[in-house]
Amino acid sequence: MIYHQIIAFILMGVLFNILLNLRTLRRADVCGELPDPPPLISILIPARNEEANIGTCLESLLSQDYPNFEILVLDDSSSDGTAGIVERIAAGDSRLRLLKGEPLPAGWAGKPFACHQLSREAKGSWLLFTDADTVHAPCTLSHILHAALTSNAALVSGFPLQRNTSLLQKMTMPILFYFLLLCGLPFWWLQRSREHPLPSLAIGQFMFFSAGEYRSVGGHEAVKSQLIEDVELGMVMWRHNYRQLTLDLTPLVSCQMYREFGTMWQGINRWLYTVASISAFALILLIAAVVFLFLMPFVWLAYGLLLAGPLFWVVLQVVILLAARFVAGRRFSQPLSSTILHPLGIGFLMFAGVYATYRSIIGAGVRWKGRLYDSE
Repeated sequence: MIYHQIIAFILMGVLFNILLNLRTLRRADVCGELPDPPPLISILIPARNEEANIGTCLESLLSQDYPNFEILVLDDSSSDGTAGIVERIAAGDSRLRLLKGEPLPAGWAGKPFACHQLSREAKGSWLLFTDADTVHAPCTLSHILHAALTSNAALVSGFPLQRNTSLLQKMTMPILFYFLLLCGLPFWWLQRSREHPLPSLAIGQFMFFSAGEYRSVGGHEAVKSQLIEDVELGMVMWRHNYRQLTLDLTPLVSCQMYREFGTMWQGINRWLYTVASISAFALILLIAAVVFLFLMPFVWLAYGLLLAGPLFWVVLQVVILLAARFVAGRRFSQPLSSTILHPLGIGFLMFAGVYATYRSIIGAGVRWKGRLYDSE
């Protein structure tokens, strides 16, 4: 009984943290006056085998209502038709330029090196790094620049709308991308101070930098070997005392990260493997905490129903969990099925976590975008 009471009270704290976070994460949906003349914004897109996404992404960016921007796409040794699609679109619009990626040097991960090459060619005083699988509303640049200027932020990032198609994606991605982050990070505290900037969360699908501050910290070269370079680069900005702003970007940016199971499995394992390579023990503790807090209440409920045992505290745990999933899912426009299938999604992610830990311990490395990375 004491165990169930403790879990229930912890889950109440988790729900309270989520509610505070959702209240803090504002949307960049107000656009006031912009500087005159408007500064040049460089939109930088690393692309590796993105023929299914790059056309839609570029069409949305070329439709921006902001008057002064350039788009640079780096073809990172694609083996599909990515470069041809970009060249065709660039032929009709001088604001778009295709760059050919250089061979990957030793000591670099693929995406940081691609972003580094893009930054060397960028001319803008603001840099937007965004992924090839994103789609942007026409007002995105105007709204984000206004948010950065009014908040005095050197880095603006946030949560795009995640478009999930398969049932497995709907089960797992909202947990990984929204729920666990909202549970574990106190955005309501991290973003409270302008005088003394605190670390926040940088998400690589959308990272908007002041070019001067970005270059002053070393840019992507400062995180050149990192597989989760976005989070690491955000920490580098914080260590240099630059203010960050994390937003709810769902009205402005959407993203379909994965179209098939194989790439989704690799993507999830890339994140978890990176944690395990830092500390396998820490990831094991994290897996245990997630199991006890977010999965076992459903197991205990099934056990109690079968044996007709006392259920009050277990039912309370399940109700709190489903309420937390519901409010987070509703805010970020995720389907109700994601909440209903919560135990299955958590179970799948925990299996992936154990697998990533095992690969890290034996030094097997992790595969991403056709490249194999080790733990060093």
